[in-house]
Amino acid sequence: MKDVIIIGGGPSGLMASVAAAEHGAKVLIIDKGNKLGRKLAISGGGRCNVTNRADAEELIKHIPGNGRFMYSPFAVFNNEDIITFFEDLGIPLKEEDRGRMFPVNDKAIEVVRVLLNRIRSLNVDILTKTEVKGLVFSENKQEIAGVKLASGEVVHAKKVIVAVGGMSVPHTGSTGDGYPWAKAAGHTVTELYPTEVPITSNDSFIRNKELQGLSLRDVRLSVFDPKKGKLIKGHEGDMIFTHFGISGPIGLRCSQYVVKAMKKYSVKQIPLTIDLFPNEKEEEVFQRLTLSLKEQSKKAIKNALSGFAPERLIPVLLKKSNIDLLNIYGEITQDKIRTLTRYMKSFPIQANGTLSIEKAFVTGGGVSVKEILPKRMESKLMKGLFFCGEVLDLHGYTGGYNITVAFSTGYTAGRAAALEEDS
Repeated sequence: MKDVIIIGGGPSGLMASVAAAEHGAKVLIIDKGNKLGRKLAISGGGRCNVTNRADAEELIKHIPGNGRFMYSPFAVFNNEDIITFFEDLGIPLKEEDRGRMFPVNDKAIEVVRVLLNRIRSLNVDILTKTEVKGLVFSENKQEIAGVKLASGEVVHAKKVIVAVGGMSVPHTGSTGDGYPWAKAAGHTVTELYPTEVPITSNDSFIRNKELQGLSLRDVRLSVFDPKKGKLIKGHEGDMIFTHFGISGPIGLRCSQYVVKAMKKYSVKQIPLTIDLFPNEKEEEVFQRLTLSLKEQSKKAIKNALSGFAPERLIPVLLKKSNIDLLNIYGEITQDKIRTLTRYMKSFPIQANGTLSIEKAFVTGGGVSVKEILPKRMESKLMKGLFFCGEVLDLHGYTGGYNITVAFSTGYTAGRAAALEEDS
């Protein structure tokens, strides 16, 4: 009989197995895939954004899905601990924009390799290609007793950590297995939805692929209430137009607000805007634009705007402003220049949804954190049952925040499962 069984070989499960074994437990990790660390190996575009170096308050701000819950796990194992952990294992890290931390060699596979080597050095038993069918409880159904495998075999343990992920990126093994197990233990599973997922739109310039592949840097994307037009959420950064809508960092960050607003207001479209000049007021842009057009007064406006706005966006902006592409400055009224300015500061897009939860980077919703002890990641309802990572109703933005949550909750769960007295 093992002390601790961990189900799932993703970031949280791997870190849980290290923590449990380091604290003296006999550990078995079970994964239905043919190898551990599949999700980790493809994270960060194959570079593995292992964490983010922001301070605790900033980290919490970037975890919009129940981020405050993370104060306790971060007190046990935080982003600086993650950095130290990997550097001590011989993976030097480098800091990139917005605090993102990557291996110096940009190889996620090396991160997986050292983690697996650490697990093996701690004598953790590994079962791959092994599917767990459910949890086994004590006769009084108040304590965990082990797990039941698809083969029918029962493996007993006093502690079980569920680290099977959500429903996003299912080819890595995250297919929602943990939710029925949690329910069987008496837990609430909040509604699941895609987060950090590309946004879709049926606007004509999207349908016609006029802007497909166009990247915008340092712009602001905002999501609005479809009834009263109030701002719901805005993010600054980079984005890209796709053949179905918008993606890129700020597109992904705004996606969950599109999903929630569509449900809340029972509508089929949510208004978005792009501000090309988020650090300037509209009047400042108008004055600068007017001056630029005056200085090029003999040029057709489509050419005069080159360098002022993204090249491929110019025809769309002019069409919306009802300005002929070949008009020169003297043929354009001040009102039309003001209208053009307005579209540069507030370019409208109607979002009609997002890609599916399977195409999302992260799953929103999950096992309710209200039913979890944050200092231990143990169930309040079932003694000896722990949850960590994306199976929980916890989610962050892309940029190293979700993997930080996974490593932190995983380590906290593993440590607590090994230390009986640590309550």
